Amino acid sequence: MRLPDFEAWAMFAAVVEHRSFTDAAKALSVSKATVSKAVTRLEQHLDTSLFSRTSRRLTLTESGKRLADNAARIMAEGQAAEEAARDETDELVGTVRLGAPMTFGLIRVAPLIAQFVKLHPGVDVDLHLSDARIDIIELGLDATLRIADMPDSSLRARKLADVQIHIVASPGYLAERGRPTHPSDLGNHDCLCYANAATPDTWRFAGPGQQTVAVQVRPRITVNSGEAMLPALTSGVGIAMLPDFIVGEAMARGELEEILVDWRPPAMGLHLVTPPSRLRPARVEALLDFLTTRHGC
Repeated sequence: MRLPDFEAWAMFAAVVEHRSFTDAAKALSVSKATVSKAVTRLEQHLDTSLFSRTSRRLTLTESGKRLADNAARIMAEGQAAEEAARDETDELVGTVRLGAPMTFGLIRVAPLIAQFVKLHPGVDVDLHLSDARIDIIELGLDATLRIADMPDSSLRARKLADVQIHIVASPGYLAERGRPTHPSDLGNHDCLCYANAATPDTWRFAGPGQQTVAVQVRPRITVNSGEAMLPALTSGVGIAMLPDFIVGEAMARGELEEILVDWRPPAMGLHLVTPPSRLRPARVEALLDFLTTRHGC
């Protein structure tokens, strides 16, 4: 039986990650020729081209795209196995790459990261904040936090907490335009819409007696950051559907009022999402455990 060429798979993964043979070689502390030979060896073994090479550009072929995730997983699991053995006796060291939604990351995650790195001086955290739907494998993240109704996928997802969603407007807006009493009333109002939603201008509700309603709203402002809606929202531009961690303080100050309290948007949760492998370095497990125990943050 011929054993897999694990070194070649790892070097292929490094080229994919760094998008360059030269940069991959630097990251691996080997020569560019060594990386090139390893990738060529893998291509010959698989009988397929993994990259399209030109003098200016390096791109993955269709075969390369299909195999890139496998290569990243092989490399990550090999690193994790070695690090797990070392971590049994050594202090935690190395970098953890974590993703999180932009506003939630700023408000809730960043303070926890500060606490964690103080507890573990040998660990660095690369925090990637984005409200876009990201590919954690492609970005090389160890984990990401997502606020969503998680679809089935090869990724592992663990729900940490429910996220409460409110339909809110300013007292001034409601005094001028009236207070909606049913979701269908929203069609006569100006709304602020979240661009990263699957259907930004279609809002769905569940109400009394297990009723469900989908309403087409008029998007006065559409933006890819919930926090960016707040100035327009508090100044009376329209109505928005936003999570508690964005509007909670403004509601407590009386700057925003909740409406349609008998009609709830679809339930959403805070999920911790990781690649398929259960094998992770101890530093990654330590950060994930730290975040999990503080998920009410």
